[in-house]
Amino acid sequence: MEKIKWGILSTAKIGLKQVIPALQKGDRCTVTAIASRSPDKARVAASSLGIERFHGSYEALLADPEVDVVYNPLPNNMHLEWTLKAMEAGKHVLCEKPAGLSVAEVEEMIRVRDRCGVKAGEAFMVKSNPQWIETRERVRRGEVGETRLIQGTFSYHNVDPSNIRNISELGGGGVWDIGCYPVTMSRYIFEEEPLRLVAMLEFDPDFKTDRLSSVMMQFPSGQAQFSVSTQLVPYQRMHILGTRGHLEVMIPFNAPNDRPCKVSQDRGSILLDEITIHDYPVSDQYTHMGNAFSKAIQEDGEVPVTLEDALGNTRVLTAIFESAKQGRWVEL
Repeated sequence: MEKIKWGILSTAKIGLKQVIPALQKGDRCTVTAIASRSPDKARVAASSLGIERFHGSYEALLADPEVDVVYNPLPNNMHLEWTLKAMEAGKHVLCEKPAGLSVAEVEEMIRVRDRCGVKAGEAFMVKSNPQWIETRERVRRGEVGETRLIQGTFSYHNVDPSNIRNISELGGGGVWDIGCYPVTMSRYIFEEEPLRLVAMLEFDPDFKTDRLSSVMMQFPSGQAQFSVSTQLVPYQRMHILGTRGHLEVMIPFNAPNDRPCKVSQDRGSILLDEITIHDYPVSDQYTHMGNAFSKAIQEDGEVPVTLEDALGNTRVLTAIFESAKQGRWVEL
C-alpha cells in the first residue's frame, strides 16, 4: 500500500525534533514537504531531515499536490486559521493540541471538516502509545476494581519571556500547554465526561499566563485531580486508583523513544516485591500516532483523536479558567 504523504506546516521545534523523525519511521507515512514563512528556514530544515520538497510559505504547502495530510504545529492561536485553510484546500489535517482555544473554534473545525469531506484530528500522541492502550484495557478488565480516583502531575520550568508558552496572546500558559494531558487521559480512562469541576490558578505577574494550576473534576464514576506548572521542577506522573488496585504510569506524557515505558501495578502494597512492573518495548508514540492517522485515511476509518473528542477536552479546559475566575464549581 502506498504511504500517505505528509506536509509539515512550519519549522516548529516539536516538528523538527519529534514529529518529523517519528513520521519518517512509519510504515504507513512519509514526510514529503515542509513549509516556513522563511524560505531559508524551510530549505535548511528540508536538507537536514532529508525532506524532498520545501516551500517558502504556508499557502504553497497547502497547494502542493504531493501532500495528502498537513501536520499543524503552529502556535495555539493559529491552529484554527491554518487548520481551516488546510481543510479548505482539500487536505487532511492533524492539528497539535489544543486544537482550539474555545468551544466555538473547535465547532467551526468540525463544520468545515464535514463540509470538505476530509479527516481531521488532534495530536494527542499519548492515546496511540501502547502503555496507555494497555492501561485502559487493564482498567476495563477490572484489574483495579471500580476506578474511583485518577491523579496527575505535569510540570516543567520555563521562564523565557520569548517562549510561546509564556505569551498570553499566543495561547500560552500551563493549562493549555500541559493541563490538557491529564484532562484528556482522565476522560480516556473513565470513558466519561466530567459533570463539574473547580480550579485554582496562579498567574505569572509579568507573563500573565497561568504558571501553577490545580483542578478537581467530578465524573459520574469518580473523581480526577491534577496539578500542572510551567515553573516547577520537571516531573510527570499519573495514578489510577480503584477499589482493589492501583496503576502508576511513570512517564505518562513525554514517553521516551529510546527505552521501555513502565507502568507499575499493585493491590495496595508499598513493598517493592509486591509491585508488578509492566515493561513496554521501545517505540515512538509519535510514530504510532502517524501510522494510526495514516491508516484512517487509507481505510476510511476514524482518526485516533477526533475533533469531537477535542471538543470535549476544550469544554473542560475553558471551564477551568471560568471556575478560577469565578472562584466556584462550574457545571459542564
